[in-house]
Amino acid sequence: MIEIDGSAGGGQLLRTALSLSLCTGTGFTMTKIRAKRSKPGLMRQHLTAVNAAAKIGNAFVEGAELGATTLRFEPGVVTPGDYRFATGSAGSAMLVLQTVLPPLWQCDRPSTLRLEGGTHNPMAPSADFLVETFLPAVAKIGIEASLRIERPGFFPAGGGIAHAVVQPAQALRHAEFLDRGERRGMSATAMLSGLPNNIGERELDVLMRRLHLPREARRVHEVTPSSGPGNVLLLRVEHDSHAELFTGHGERGVTAERVAERLCEEAGHYLRSTACVGEHLSDQLLLPMALAGGGAFTTHLISDHLSSNARLIEKFLPVEIDWTELAPQLWQVRIAS
Repeated sequence: MIEIDGSAGGGQLLRTALSLSLCTGTGFTMTKIRAKRSKPGLMRQHLTAVNAAAKIGNAFVEGAELGATTLRFEPGVVTPGDYRFATGSAGSAMLVLQTVLPPLWQCDRPSTLRLEGGTHNPMAPSADFLVETFLPAVAKIGIEASLRIERPGFFPAGGGIAHAVVQPAQALRHAEFLDRGERRGMSATAMLSGLPNNIGERELDVLMRRLHLPREARRVHEVTPSSGPGNVLLLRVEHDSHAELFTGHGERGVTAERVAERLCEEAGHYLRSTACVGEHLSDQLLLPMALAGGGAFTTHLISDHLSSNARLIEKFLPVEIDWTELAPQLWQVRIAS
């Protein structure tokens, strides 16, 4: 039984602990869950992840309730199958998927999942990010999974539906993401649900001006309204060896121009570096690489998420995760057993 101080990070620590507990058969107790957040304890999306992990892993759980700051999790045998998980709100269904993905790919049969809730949430990977960036990256490690968005669910209303298929991973392999190669191009999509098209046009105008995005590489995409209006701005940056997707979220009281400016600022840090992997993918690669026993990547920033996730992974698995600064805005992260 591993003891974990949850105040060292947010919900990501809990999700990583749940995944690794099921993968290794090691139980854990986490205290001070999200203690430094404005609303400490388990929120609905965290609770859904706990219940999803318990269901696929036949686990014994104590403390699985909204607002709980202590959780005890004792895993059983992970069972592949057909599952449906709903956050019951705009909470991120994609974070639930990332929690159950590692134990399910270790099974001997495929699994299918119906995920309901938020598909495009601030502070969480969007469904498009998983499709465009995360899943192609982990495929190089030997993980085969697919994700289809039936209906997007935007913050704050949610109401999205997505379907995932997870195949057994026969053998994971070491992978390296060190050089992204020459840039192939950039493209952008403004997704709108129940809002005027000119909001998307204004966002894309900012990207065209700030990033010199060609007019033919931009589009406005109207989607079937989910539970409420929503707006997401997607920027795809493609290089020879890797593609990153950056996501901006429309908010009440925030202008379309400001949404696009924020996205340009985030993408600009990556574009000004020579790193292969962006900030958000960097901490998400640690777990599959650690389960594979090794790997390496370059990134432009060592985030708090990355460092806290690395230290937690080392509690469950016999690996060491280290990073070295090679140049300004260029770090190499290496996982070794």
